[in-house]
Amino acid sequence: MPIQITTEQIKELRDATGISVMQCKYALEEAEGDMKKALAILKKTSSDIALKKVNREVKDGAVMIQIKDNGHNKKAVLVSLLCETDFVGRNEDFTTLLQNLTEKALALGIEEMQKEAKNMINPVIQKTGENIQLGETYEIEGDILGSYVHNNKIAVLVSLEGGNGELAKDIAMHIAAMKPEYIREDEISDDSRKTITEVFQKEVAGIDKIPEIKKKMLDGKISTYFKEKTLLSQPFIKNANNNTSETVGELLEKHKAKIKEVKRYSI
Repeated sequence: MPIQITTEQIKELRDATGISVMQCKYALEEAEGDMKKALAILKKTSSDIALKKVNREVKDGAVMIQIKDNGHNKKAVLVSLLCETDFVGRNEDFTTLLQNLTEKALALGIEEMQKEAKNMINPVIQKTGENIQLGETYEIEGDILGSYVHNNKIAVLVSLEGGNGELAKDIAMHIAAMKPEYIREDEISDDSRKTITEVFQKEVAGIDKIPEIKKKMLDGKISTYFKEKTLLSQPFIKNANNNTSETVGELLEKHKAKIKEVKRYSI
């Protein structure tokens, strides 16, 4: 005779897992009312479901930053979590999962968090019905840290030598908006210079000017391009409405600060 599963048992299992009432009922029936076995069945089911969805494209999601202040030596982590749709990316279970992963990364380190991530993610895949994958994760340390997150899709971490937290946050906001490819000019590779030179040479080739003028035009185009892509050469975005041309490099120099490290991630 089948064991009668009570409403209280189903509620207890649902409260413990957050998984739907019917899935809890089926798990309890399969486990013949044994709560521990039912939990194990749900865990295996969530793993099986996750495996079936693993090849589905994850093109949405959210990103989170948390900073721990240990006095002089601060630590920050950036964690991204990917899913299939913006709807799930805004789902409470998804955002709670991202928060838990970020807190674990901050407390235990990224490697330890990554070891536990699969078991944390699989039950949420079961609940939401979408493929969910841990995305990029970064950690930086330093005396002066700043961060900026835009719409939970773009996140930036900045570590400075000198300056203060407000300056670091301003620089992070600037990087989020302006997307520099390089911090300073010496980071630009010879291959990048060669590629951009070839692109602009084709543009200049069709202009009816003498070679000397063409050379100046080419040099000007290359210089402008890389200034726009290099953080320290970019006009500081918060001054855009103040008719000032102060660059990020000049702003840092004014505050006797230098960039130590930058991490930027966007979904």
